[in-house]
Order: sequence, then C-alpha cells, then structure tokens
Amino acid sequence: MIPPDDPSLDFWADDPPPPTPSTPPEQDAAERWLDESAGPMVRPYVMTSGRTEPSRGRFDLITLVVAVGMEPETTVGLGPEHLAIIRLCQNVMSVAEITGHLDLPVATVRVMLGDLLDKGFVSLQEPEPEADMHDIRIYKAVIDGLRAL
Repeated sequence: MIPPDDPSLDFWADDPPPPTPSTPPEQDAAERWLDESAGPMVRPYVMTSGRTEPSRGRFDLITLVVAVGMEPETTVGLGPEHLAIIRLCQNVMSVAEITGHLDLPVATVRVMLGDLLDKGFVSLQEPEPEADMHDIRIYKAVIDGLRAL
C-alpha cells in the first residue's frame, strides 16, 4: 500500500501500536533469569560435551540400570548429574524413571549412562527380546481368548 501524498492525513493511524516488552526496561537482564521458569542454566548438550549417542550400550526406556557400588570417592570426569544417576540407581531403576527423576532429555541420560557403563559404575539388564511372533499357535490362542469374551 502506498501512503497518501498529503502528509497531514494520518493514513497509518489504524495500525496497532508496537508491542511493549513484558519486562520493564529498568529491570536488569540478569534478574529476568532468576525466576523458576528460566529452566536449567546448563543446557543438556553441555553436560554431554555435545555427544548425542552413548559411547557404549543400548539404552531403551525399559532398560534396567543398577549401580555397581556406592558413590565413588573420586569424581574426576563425572558431573553432578552422573553422581545423581549413581545415587538413584542404588535400587534397580529403568532409564525412563531416571529420566523423570533428573528432569533431563532421554538422549542426555543415555549418553551419561554410557559414560557410567564405560567406567564400571553401573550395570544394566536389557529388556527381554519379543516373543516369536511367527508361531501360529500364539495367534490362535489370542483369537480363542477373544471369542471366549
């Protein structure tokens, strides 16, 4: 649209005013990040040094993890999240449960579990493989069970 030739006409008056920032300008930028909604200050890719795949092991959500021993005395190469995983896994716990407790993405937890597996701090139990679904007897048993309902 072309503005009118006469500048006295306020042709653009119907346009909405520009949005105002939700935070007052006098508020310091650092203060805006102090609330709970700011999220973790260390991003997951920093915790894993940018890695997206574990160095060892395959971790399904239902893979069970257990700590091999108590929390290590020397924590060289381990971050606080690694130590939290070791503490959580004093009892057998699934990868999904660990992820929920730590409030971290699954990919991040898998990388950290791979680190702990490499160092011998955790052991894991892979889920059982699926049953042989090519056996026709299984399908017949399911159909018979459904007919019985």
